[in-house]
Amino acid sequence: MTTFIFDVLNDLKSQGKNLSELIFILPSKRAGLFLKHELKKLCDETIFAPEIISIEEFIETLSGLKTVTNTQLLFEFYNTYLTLTKPAKPDTFEVFTKWAQIVLQDFNEIDRYNIPQKRIFDYLSDIKDIEHHHWSLEENQTEFIKNYLAFWNKLHSYYIHFSETLKAKNMGYQGLLYREATHKINGYIEEYPEKKHVFLGFNALNTCEEQIIQNLLNNKLADIYWDIDAHFFNNTYHDASLFTRQHKKKWSYFKNHDFNWITNNYKQKKELSIFGIPKNIGQAKYIGSLLKQLQTENPNLQNTAVVLGDEDLLIPVLNSIPENVNALNITMGFPLKSIPLSSLFESLFQLHKTDPHAFYFKDVTNIIAHQFVRPLFSKSGVDYASKLIETIDNNNIIYVTINRLKEIAPESSNLINILFSNWNQSPVAAIKNCTELIILIKDYLNTNKDSNLLSLEYLYRFNELFNTLDSLNSTYGHINDISALFSIYKELLSSESLDFQGEPLQGLQLMGMLESRVLDFETVIISSVNEGVLPSGKSNNSFIPFDVKIENKLPTYKEKDAVYTYHFYRLLQRAKRVFILYNTEADVLTGGEKSRFITQLELEKTHEITHQILTPKVPVLVESENIIHKTDQLIQDLKNVAAKGFSPSSLTAYIRNPIDFYYQKVLKIKEHDDVEETVAANTLGTVVHNTLEDFYKPLIGQNLTIDILNTLKSKIEERVTYHFKNEYKEGDISKGKNLIIFEIAKRYVSNFIDFEISDLKAGNTIEIKAIEANNEIQVDIPELDFTVKMVGKVDRVDVYNGVTRIIDYKSGKVSQNQVEIVNWEDITTDYKKFSKSFQILSYAYMMHQMETIQLPVEAGIISFKNLNAGVLKFGKKEHSGYRAKKDNLITNETLDNFKVELKNIILEICNPNIPFTEKEV
Repeated sequence: MTTFIFDVLNDLKSQGKNLSELIFILPSKRAGLFLKHELKKLCDETIFAPEIISIEEFIETLSGLKTVTNTQLLFEFYNTYLTLTKPAKPDTFEVFTKWAQIVLQDFNEIDRYNIPQKRIFDYLSDIKDIEHHHWSLEENQTEFIKNYLAFWNKLHSYYIHFSETLKAKNMGYQGLLYREATHKINGYIEEYPEKKHVFLGFNALNTCEEQIIQNLLNNKLADIYWDIDAHFFNNTYHDASLFTRQHKKKWSYFKNHDFNWITNNYKQKKELSIFGIPKNIGQAKYIGSLLKQLQTENPNLQNTAVVLGDEDLLIPVLNSIPENVNALNITMGFPLKSIPLSSLFESLFQLHKTDPHAFYFKDVTNIIAHQFVRPLFSKSGVDYASKLIETIDNNNIIYVTINRLKEIAPESSNLINILFSNWNQSPVAAIKNCTELIILIKDYLNTNKDSNLLSLEYLYRFNELFNTLDSLNSTYGHINDISALFSIYKELLSSESLDFQGEPLQGLQLMGMLESRVLDFETVIISSVNEGVLPSGKSNNSFIPFDVKIENKLPTYKEKDAVYTYHFYRLLQRAKRVFILYNTEADVLTGGEKSRFITQLELEKTHEITHQILTPKVPVLVESENIIHKTDQLIQDLKNVAAKGFSPSSLTAYIRNPIDFYYQKVLKIKEHDDVEETVAANTLGTVVHNTLEDFYKPLIGQNLTIDILNTLKSKIEERVTYHFKNEYKEGDISKGKNLIIFEIAKRYVSNFIDFEISDLKAGNTIEIKAIEANNEIQVDIPELDFTVKMVGKVDRVDVYNGVTRIIDYKSGKVSQNQVEIVNWEDITTDYKKFSKSFQILSYAYMMHQMETIQLPVEAGIISFKNLNAGVLKFGKKEHSGYRAKKDNLITNETLDNFKVELKNIILEICNPNIPFTEKEV
């Protein structure tokens, strides 16, 4: 395959031109590298390399101005805005940047297309007057109306002042450079009448470029080579040749000179495959698979390019490239905003955008736990980051102050100041703190420099970024608060990238669509060929209306689409194998259905096309049960658990799911206690339990009286508050949902005491026998040769009208059928229905064994959410005919039956041949 660049060089050589004396002007710098490479192939003797420059470099030389960044332009333009807006109240810099970006873009287009400025700005102003004539004719115009109409009237003044200021400083934006270059081209021709220029690979030219190139052509100081195929050029409806057709028709030069070149490459045989793949990640993964297949024929993937229609696919594609691809060149930079360090500064700016006295705990822990910050908290072998996070979690601190952080980790006070000291809306303080943080991270990374080279490179680029912010703020002084600083920070961040090191002329080439200009490859993979991506479709980020653009010959979305149509088809011209990928999952935000380019390829039937819809290979995962077999060590661990004692809750955990029992009791894995922003149900239950324990424990051995209970009611507020502070630590219960839950806790206690009072008023007697009584017994199981104990704490034991009752409190809702059983074996198999019965029978069994109660007794649940039901008593149902007979008394027979089930469940737990098997919960 011969490339377009080689053909141009060969043609120039065949004309006998001295290549060393030529100035080659290309659409991009990257194309210049390939031109040098092709030049080597062509030359059979040593020559001086010609001057090879991009069109932007050529225009900068012509204009005598230096291009400045978009960010600096915003600062310069704000100077203009403030100068011309006085004495009216101007927008803040942050508000200004929102609309100024669009105005600068319009200034750029107006200059690039050499439109008479006054005419178009007056035109715009008149249009706004007509659109809002009832405003402009209003006698008593509001301030808003005056400002709105004044804005459009001032656009020309803004332009004049802004462009003159920039030129006085020998700098400008791209459009201004083009306009100045157009003014100076005649002087350049007079100064350098012998210089010969070669323009190659151009397509869409703005008016300034057209005028400059035509001037050089007409003065015999240039040659121009187009790269357009006859298949497109001869089709007057094909957008790939929209611009080249216009140039050939309108340029006077081509009336007497050949139009180089219209080639015939597109119709040559090609292998063209189209793949519809769901989602962007699916495309990235399939690119990896394609490259692996292509390596079987072309191990080094020479002359192969992956062109990303959507450049956000860069990282997924990089992760999908086969590991054995040795030669790789990436023309796109790695976006600085994708680097892990950017998330740290994003978090810091979000934290300090307001002026808080205390910081939300999640924001604080995110910063402390960040991979670049956490190591800085290690002092003398102590991990203060963990200490800070654990203290926040354990004390339920939802809003944390800087002083509290210093109390927890005084050794890290300097770092805490840098991260969390209030920036006081001062951009200077913000930049200073961020720079100091970068220095601390650098010092840490330098301790192991060899393994942290990439991280140090990241750090260097962010240091540059903050130095730029500092310089801009010092020079212009427009950044007055953190919010404005954050906006400019994001503007700078979005335009910065890290360049990759690669093999620019060897192996696989990974690039965006614009980087492919002038270049040719035998094998091309193009991704994201969807409407809204390729082409990008209608977008109008401009103050200039569509009809005004048409009137003034400014480009619209139609011309923009034609540019990408050219790039797309030019990639196909000389390629021998093309793979086109598109996303089958239409998304209005990131691209819609398959591109019109694909439909066009299929309809024109120039090439035989294979079109497939691919779905990812999803392996069939056979769900396997989580099974833990009991080893000798595990049996020993179980013996230790048995010796300490099985609790009713641990046994019901086993009934619910044996794996949970294994994690909690054998491995002793506890659930992490997260900060409770809203009081959790178990915290509410604990507060109510502890309050009732405080009230009733002093009454053990006494009969309850109405007076005693009324006295207790007066203490509810104080005791509930005390226990909330004890359990909820430093969490706030003074407002929001927490205040409601606090009131619910008081209501639960108050309702319970009222329930007791109504019982006494009805003539019943209640004597308190025990509160929160600890029980511990040894369970006699002859089949086991080791000690088995049961332990448990009973909420309350009382004597009600002479009958002993064992009572368990539940803050959740419990119904009567959850404490009634028909078949004894159900008690150890159906957790949801009978776990409550198992618990209260366990307490009755333990207390009977300890001889602290005499049978028969009753046992039941008091549900605070179902208090009207009273004590929900355990009952054993016996079916007799059509009626079920229920016995609420717990007798020796009841406990004997229960012991059988208890013994069975413990034997199952300790049986070495029965593994712990996960249940579906």
